[in-house]
Amino acid sequence: MNEFIRGLKRGFPICLGYIPVSFTFGLMAVKLGFSPLQATLISLTNMASAGQFAGIRLIEGGAPYIELVITTLVINIRYFLMSLSLSQKVSPDISFGKRSVMAYCITDEVFALAAMEKDEVSFPFFGGLMTTPILGWTGGTLLGAIASGLLSPELQGCMGIALYCMFIAIIIPPAKKSRKVAMAVAISALLSCMFKYVPGLNMLSQAGGGGWAIIVSAVLGAAFSASVKENKRRRKPSEERSQYES
Repeated sequence: MNEFIRGLKRGFPICLGYIPVSFTFGLMAVKLGFSPLQATLISLTNMASAGQFAGIRLIEGGAPYIELVITTLVINIRYFLMSLSLSQKVSPDISFGKRSVMAYCITDEVFALAAMEKDEVSFPFFGGLMTTPILGWTGGTLLGAIASGLLSPELQGCMGIALYCMFIAIIIPPAKKSRKVAMAVAISALLSCMFKYVPGLNMLSQAGGGGWAIIVSAVLGAAFSASVKENKRRRKPSEERSQYES
């Protein structure tokens, strides 16, 4: 019980951070034609943040199922790596059923806190850690969906800025640390703009909800960045001598 409560406390800041973004998701989902109940169920059953925003736009645009599946797979594929990494840190006696429950709420922030634990991650601790973010994400969506009928269109449009803030918060920190990540982001953004505005190429964005443009931009950007070899700076003879002398 102590571990569960400790997890609740660790996850509470994530809960507070999720509410503004999920509030915006609720507003946007209702604006695109989803009912408040449908929007809340999407958040409750997914916990996918960026994948949810892309998904409702694809559904609203009439995209085929295969485009919806591949787009959300590309956007959420990082969760596979997080799950593999976290599986090495959880207690080995945790059953498959409990691991499946834990996998339900492996988000960027939850994974970061769990990975920072010095000891093995227990099921009670992770259960508490995921409870408050789930409540924040689902509750924020419900509040946003209900508020959509109370806020003016101008104010609803202003709330949409939270979506772009979320995307920036996701890509900027890793891009600052890795030249390859920055390169992948830049190439993907450039390709996305080309598919949006260049005549002929913009047919890809106009098809369905624009999911194929996201897929092609992300895959090509990541592939090109991964293929570039980083040349390590050769040390000058003076640097090598100073290293040996020290």
